Amino acid sequence: MAEAEVGDDVFGEDPTVNEIQRQAAQLLGTEDALFVTSGTMGNLISVMCHCNFRGAEALIGDESHIFMYEQGGIAQIAGVFSRPVRTLSDGSLDLQDLESKIQHGFPDAHFGKTQLICLENSHNRMGGRVLPLSYMKEVRSIADRYHLKIHLDGARLLNAAQYLGVQPSQIAQFSDSVSLCLSKGLGAPVGSLIGGQKEFIDKARRIRKLLGGGMRQAGVLAAAGIVALNRALENVALDHQHAKAFALGVQAIASPVCTTDPATVESNMVRLMLNDKLTAEELCKQLGDVNQVEQDTKQGVSVLALPVSLHCVRLVWHRDISEQDTRLALDKLKTVLQTYSNEKIE
Repeated sequence: MAEAEVGDDVFGEDPTVNEIQRQAAQLLGTEDALFVTSGTMGNLISVMCHCNFRGAEALIGDESHIFMYEQGGIAQIAGVFSRPVRTLSDGSLDLQDLESKIQHGFPDAHFGKTQLICLENSHNRMGGRVLPLSYMKEVRSIADRYHLKIHLDGARLLNAAQYLGVQPSQIAQFSDSVSLCLSKGLGAPVGSLIGGQKEFIDKARRIRKLLGGGMRQAGVLAAAGIVALNRALENVALDHQHAKAFALGVQAIASPVCTTDPATVESNMVRLMLNDKLTAEELCKQLGDVNQVEQDTKQGVSVLALPVSLHCVRLVWHRDISEQDTRLALDKLKTVLQTYSNEKIE
């Protein structure tokens, strides 16, 4: 980052930003790409590009990141109405529900106009589940039938590609735009990318400026993003291995209060499902705390996890979590769960 060659990116003069955008377009199989500050901004920009008037409708999964975790920004800022579609346990949208929600009676004054379908791959709230290419193709067929666009929230697209054993472009080919996060599992400190046709990216660049995302010497950030992309293949594969190993370890503990299904661990996430004896918030607190015994023996381990519902905890692996860290986290979980079991957990 310190050695990055920089310029004014608002004028397209930052060579390091230009380079990461070139690499991203090649990776995603798109004509062009744009460096933005975050995945939330990338998703908002993409929706605004596709939904070109206030009151347009976007079909969005009811468990998706755009619907759950972005403050309804597409409504607040863009005036786009989100019509929620039922999300299945594998992260896919119920196709029957999806098609039934398409408003195609426009310009009848009673109806809005559906313009966009939003997908997420891999899926955050469903525990990193990956949409297969066959499913992406089915949604593309529906979109084409009704002349709709598709935006893919691919914050963890490289995780999905790793699981499927394909190039990211093979997933992105079924969408009209795609976002990709450089932080999270890839380890860059900040930044996301969006890809699409040149005309789309030209429009996205204007909207980025409108939203306050036009940066000057942004090459210092793009440089870290380039490192993240170049090391992603190896790091993502390790993350998946560690997450799967952890899930198998939880299964082996056979706790009466905490379970997971290793068969559903398709990328770098593990969801712990808890019974009524233990809330997600309480488990996360105990995983994060270092008790007096641990302090005295200098064996203290603090595991940072996230409660995503009353009885569900999410753990995510990234490039800074090693195999040893994974074993320590599993041991910490075993210690915490021991207090909720009538029998010693071996």
